[in-house]
Amino acid sequence: MRRPPCECIGLHCECIGCLVNVFPYINKATLLGKTVLRFCTTRSQTWSASASGYPKVVVNLIAINNTDRDVIVPSSNRALIASHNSSLNFTSLAKLSSGNLLAEVDIRRAITSLKLKQDKKGSMGQFLTPASVAQLMAGMFNRLDLPEISLLDAGAGIGSLLAAFVEKVCQHPQHTSSLCVVAYEIDPFLIGYLHQTLELCKRKCESIGICFNYEIRETDFIEDAVRLLQIGLLNSANATEFTHAILNPPYLKINANSQVRELLRSIGLETSNLYTGFMAATAQLLKPSGEFVAITPRSFCNGPYFRDFRKMFLEMMALQQVHLFESRQEAFSDDHVLQETMIIQATKQKQKSSSVIINTSSGANDDLFMSHSVPYTDLVHLNDIEQFIHIIPDKISQQIVQQMALLSCTLKDLGLTVSTGRVVDFRAKDYLRKNSENNTVPLIYPVNLSNGYVEYPKITKKPEAIVHIEETGNLLIPNEHYVLCKRFSSKEEKRRIVAVVYDADQFNYAYVGFENHLNYFHKNGRGLSLTLARGLAVYLNSTLVDAFFRLFNGHTQVNATDLRKLKYPNLSQLLLLGTGFKEQFPSLQKIDQLIENQLLSMSNLSENNPIATKSRIDEALQILTQLGFPRKQLNERSALTLLALLDLKPTDSWQLATSPLMGVTPMMDFMAQHYGKTYKPNTRETVRRQTVHQFLDAALIVANPDDLNRPINSPKTVYQIEESALELLRTYGTDEWEKSIHTYLTSVETLKKQYAQEREMSRIPIVINGKIKTLSPGGQNILIEKIINDFAPRFTPSGKLIYVGDTDEKFAHFDAAALTDLGVNIDSHGKMPDVIIHFTTNNWLVLIEAVTSHGPINPKRKKELEVLFKGVQIPLVMVTTFLSRKAMVAYLAEIAWETDVWVAEDSTHLIHFNGEYLLQAYQREKKQTS
Repeated sequence: MRRPPCECIGLHCECIGCLVNVFPYINKATLLGKTVLRFCTTRSQTWSASASGYPKVVVNLIAINNTDRDVIVPSSNRALIASHNSSLNFTSLAKLSSGNLLAEVDIRRAITSLKLKQDKKGSMGQFLTPASVAQLMAGMFNRLDLPEISLLDAGAGIGSLLAAFVEKVCQHPQHTSSLCVVAYEIDPFLIGYLHQTLELCKRKCESIGICFNYEIRETDFIEDAVRLLQIGLLNSANATEFTHAILNPPYLKINANSQVRELLRSIGLETSNLYTGFMAATAQLLKPSGEFVAITPRSFCNGPYFRDFRKMFLEMMALQQVHLFESRQEAFSDDHVLQETMIIQATKQKQKSSSVIINTSSGANDDLFMSHSVPYTDLVHLNDIEQFIHIIPDKISQQIVQQMALLSCTLKDLGLTVSTGRVVDFRAKDYLRKNSENNTVPLIYPVNLSNGYVEYPKITKKPEAIVHIEETGNLLIPNEHYVLCKRFSSKEEKRRIVAVVYDADQFNYAYVGFENHLNYFHKNGRGLSLTLARGLAVYLNSTLVDAFFRLFNGHTQVNATDLRKLKYPNLSQLLLLGTGFKEQFPSLQKIDQLIENQLLSMSNLSENNPIATKSRIDEALQILTQLGFPRKQLNERSALTLLALLDLKPTDSWQLATSPLMGVTPMMDFMAQHYGKTYKPNTRETVRRQTVHQFLDAALIVANPDDLNRPINSPKTVYQIEESALELLRTYGTDEWEKSIHTYLTSVETLKKQYAQEREMSRIPIVINGKIKTLSPGGQNILIEKIINDFAPRFTPSGKLIYVGDTDEKFAHFDAAALTDLGVNIDSHGKMPDVIIHFTTNNWLVLIEAVTSHGPINPKRKKELEVLFKGVQIPLVMVTTFLSRKAMVAYLAEIAWETDVWVAEDSTHLIHFNGEYLLQAYQREKKQTS
C-alpha cells in the first residue's frame, strides 16, 4: 500500500527501514551507474537498495537530475555514503563536496524547489535559478581579472547565481586575488542552503589561491539598500559599492501605499513591481564601471508602468548584451513559470556603447545562439520620452519594424479607441446566469471567440448571460458591431493577438456584456461599421502585427494600452481589407496575402519579405508538430533545418521542395542567406545533436545516402530528406495533405526499420565481455575494431575495457561505474578518447586515440586528457593509433612526448615517445650481458 508523502521532500515511503521510495518518479534507465536519492528526515539515514533488473545502487541525500527531474546523484559522491545508523546534516554536505561546484549547488536547488510550496513561491516571487541559466548569466561578465572583486547578489536564494559567478572567476586564466560576496536572503529555510553554497565557494577559491570572504545579510534588501545609499550620500567614504552584481529578482506586484513603495520613492523610483525595485537599487550600489547581469521579465522594456524605472536605469547604466529565450517556458521550467524572460548585461557608465549584442536561444541549455548586433540608438531612441527598449533580434525583425513604419495612423487618428470589458464576473456574480432568461443579455467571454467571430451560445462552465437591470446598466454596451481581442494568451499560443468580429446582426438583443478578460474596439462607446470591424480584425490577426507585437511586448498580456500604441492602416485601407472576404473569416495565409497586396504592395522590401519568412517558419513548425516531434524539437532551429534540407525559400511553393545532399554548415548558410537567421559558427554541433539526430531517428531524413560506409562524424557527412517524406511535404497546403500525412504516419515505422537494416548490414562487429556489439561503418571504427582485437590482447592482456567510442552513437560501450571507481567523474562536455582500457596487471589506465580524420595525441590533446582524468589515482598511459605507417608519417611532428604510438599494419610493435626510460632499461640490459 502506498504511504502518505514523507515530510522531507514529499515523496512516498514504503517503510523498508524508513526508505523513501522514489522509483515511481524515476525513469529506471537512468539508474545505471547512478545513485538514487532515498532519504527520510524521520531517521536521517541512508540505505543501499536494489531495483529488479538493475544493479545495486547506493542511496544518499543529495540529488536531482536537472533535465528530467529524476532523483539521482553521481556514484562518485562516495564520501556522502553513511552507514545505516549514521545521520547527515547541513555542514557535512559542504565538507563532502565532490568538486563540481555548480552541479553540487544545483542538486540542492532542485531538492529545495521540490520542498518549497508553489503558493509560497508565488507569494514571495521566489523562483530559484537553474544551473544552466546561472552558467549563462555568469558567462556574460567581461571584467573578471580585477585585482579585487566585490559581488552583490540581492536575492540569493540558495546561491546558484553566486556559485556560477565564483566558478567563472576561478576558471579565468588571470583570476583575481580577492573575492568578496554579499548575499541577501530573508527566507530562513533557504539560508541554511545558502551558507553551504558559500562554504563550497570558499573552498573552491582557496584551493587556487583566491582570498574569499562572504557575508549573508538576513534582512530586506530594499530597506538595507536605501539605508546604504543614504549613508553614501552623507559620507562617500562609508558608501558600500560593488564591482559586480548578479541578480534574479523577485517578481511581485507592490501596493501603492506599501512601505516598499515608499522606500523606493525615497531613492527616486516609482514602480509597481518589486523586480524593477531590486534592479534599480542594485544598479545604484555598483561602482562606476561596475557590471550588472540580471534575468528578469521583459515587461519593463515598454509600457507606462515602468517608465520611471527605464529612465532611471538607462540614465546610469549602458546596455551591453541582451539574451532572449524563444520559449516562455524554458528558463524556469522546473517551476512551470510562463513568462517572457530575458537576461541583460549592463555597465554603470553614462557613455553608451555604439552597439548592443542581442543573442537568442531556445532555452538556457541550448547552445545554438543566434547573435545580432544593433546600434544603441535603434535599441533606445534618443528622442523617445518613454525610453522604450526596442529589442530587435535579427534581420527579419528589422524588416518587420520597417514595414510597420509604413503605417502611420493611430486609433485616435481613426476616431477609434479600445477599452477593457466592463464585466468582472466575481464582482457581478449575483447578476450572472448560467443560461439565457427573459431579462438577460449575452455575456461574452474569451472562450466564445472562435474562427474570427463570436460563437454564442457555447457549452462552457462560464455563465452565459447577465441580467439587464438598472444595477448592471453601466456594465453593458449597445449591441452593435465591435472587434474583440483576448487580453491573455494561453500557454505558447500561436498568436499573441487573437481578434474577432462581434457581428451584432447575429444577436437579437439591445445590449451585450463583454467580460473583463476581453478588450473591445469602439467609436466613442458605440459600434463600428461591419466592414470596418472586419478590416480591423483582419489587420490585428496578421503575421505582421503578431511579429511586431512580440518584439516589443514583454509580457503575456495584450493590454488596451498596448493596442493603443500600435500603428494602423488608414481608414480607406481598413475598409478595403474588410471587403476582401464575405461571411467566412479568412485563413492566416489569406490574411497575409491581403496585407501584402493592399497595404505593402508599394514596399521596397519585396525581395526580403518578412511576412512570407515568418509564415514559412510557422508552417514548418506546424508540419513538425503534426509529424509528432517532441516539444524540444518544436522550435525555430528545427523548422529552419527542415526548410534548408528542402531547399525551400520563403516565397517558394511547397510543391517546389527538393532533396539536395546537404551538410550542417551549408544548412546554416541557407538559414542566414534566405531567412535572416545568423547563428554563431561554433554552434554547428547543436544543430546536429538537437535536430538532425532526431530527424534521423524519425526517418524523416537519411545520412550519407551517397555512401553508406562514410562515418557519421566525417566532415563530409551529408543528409537528405527521405523520399516518401519529400512526397508528403510537397502536398502541404493542398487538399491532399491530411490524407497524405495519415498514410505517411502509418508507414513511418516500416521506414525506420528499413533504413536501420541497411546501416546494420554494413556495421562492424566487435566482442566486449563476451557479447557481440557493432560499430557504425567506416572511418575510425575500422581502426577501433583492430585496437580491440589486436592491440588489447597483445599489450593489455586481461585488461578491462571501460569505454569504446562510436562515431554514430557517441559510444558503443561505457562502464561508467568502473571509471568512477578509479576516481574519475567525467564532465559530459569533455571529449573522451576513443578507447579506454584498465590494464589491471600493471594498474594503468590506457587512453587510446584512433587517428583517421582527427589528429593524434599532441601536446594540447595530452593536456586536455590530463585535465579530463585529473581525478584518477593510477598512472595514465596515452597511445595514438594509426592504420598504416603512411598515415602515421603525416603526424610524426605533432605527437607528444611521453606517449606511445601503435600502427595496425605492424600490430606486434609499439613506438615509444618516452625514450629516456627505455634507454636506461636498455643500458641495464647491456651491462647484464657483458
